[in-house]
Parts: sequence; C-alpha cells; structure tokens
Amino acid sequence: MNAQVKTKPDDTRARIIETADALFRRLGFAKTTVADIAGELGMSPANVYRFFPSKNAIVEAICQRCLSELDEKAWAVARSRGSASSRLERLFLEVMNYHRENLITEKRVHDMVLVAMENNWDAIQAHVEGLRTVIEVILRDGIEGGEFEGMEPREASFLIKRSMVAFCHPLMIAECLQEGEDLDKEARASMRFLLRAITPRN
Repeated sequence: MNAQVKTKPDDTRARIIETADALFRRLGFAKTTVADIAGELGMSPANVYRFFPSKNAIVEAICQRCLSELDEKAWAVARSRGSASSRLERLFLEVMNYHRENLITEKRVHDMVLVAMENNWDAIQAHVEGLRTVIEVILRDGIEGGEFEGMEPREASFLIKRSMVAFCHPLMIAECLQEGEDLDKEARASMRFLLRAITPRN
C-alpha cells in the first residue's frame, strides 16, 4: 500500500506533463492556460498547482524530460558498435533529428522552446557538457584504435562541439529549416570535413 501511495504523485506529475505538452503543441504555448491543462485532465487548477507552481515550471519539466531522452540517445550512440567516425556522425544526426521531430516541426512549440531555454539554463548547460563528454569518449576510442591522430581528446571535443553547434541548437535548426536548407546533407558534410582533420593520412 505504501508503494502505491508513493508512486501516485509521480504518476500525476507525468500525466500533467504529457497533457501540457500535447496542449502546447495543439493550441500554442501562449494560448494554453493552467486551467486548460486542468480541464483536459478532469481536475481543478488548484490540483495542478500542487505539483507545479506555474506554467513555466511545467515547461521546465518538459525540458528536463527532453534533455534526459537526448542524453540517453547520445550515450547509446557512444556505446554502440561501429567505427568512431560513424558514431560521431550518427551522434549529431540523432541530436538534430530529435530536435527537428520533437521541438521544431510545429511552430506552436517555438515559444515553449524559448521559455525552456530561458528558465532551465543550468540543466541545458549540463546537457551540453554531457554531449561534449560523449564526443570525448568516442574520440578516445578512435585514438586508441588508431582511427584518429594522437591528440588531446578533451580539447578536440570542445572544438567539434562548437563546430557542429548549428546541428544541436534547436533555434538554429529551426532557422535553417525555415531557409529550406538540407540539414542532413550539411551535417554529414560538416562532420566529414572535421574528421579529415583528425584522420591519419597514409
């Protein structure tokens, strides 16, 4: 019985997050109120406020969930089989496609992304550092296997992350999509250009 009581608040939080996310996408962030979220769930606004003090707090929770999903995808790529070069390329394609499919394709989500970035900056910075660490892990594998030149992997991971930022930043991805750019093609070309700089020449 105790276990059921403890899990119930977490289940309610999850339902609020899922419902809010769906409404933000359907109605737009600005037009969605806490009352709308509560009504969709069949509960009072006061009950929603028991779990989240504001609409922005709900957005932060959605942001945290997205970052956790991205972190899992990144580490799955790092630990997968295949050459270090192919894993680096796949890493950035996975991150870019996640943003494109989950945050960018619907214009109504744009405002929510802005709020999340403004209010959840520490978590986003931690995610960015986590992504850099994944890059470093893959680089170390490549160096140890002779696939890459001997180099300082931590320093190189910073340079690669900065060079590929246009394919990791949701707002930059959105801008490129509005310009009609072929992001998959550009991401692959950029990564291959970078890889040439660290691949031994026979």
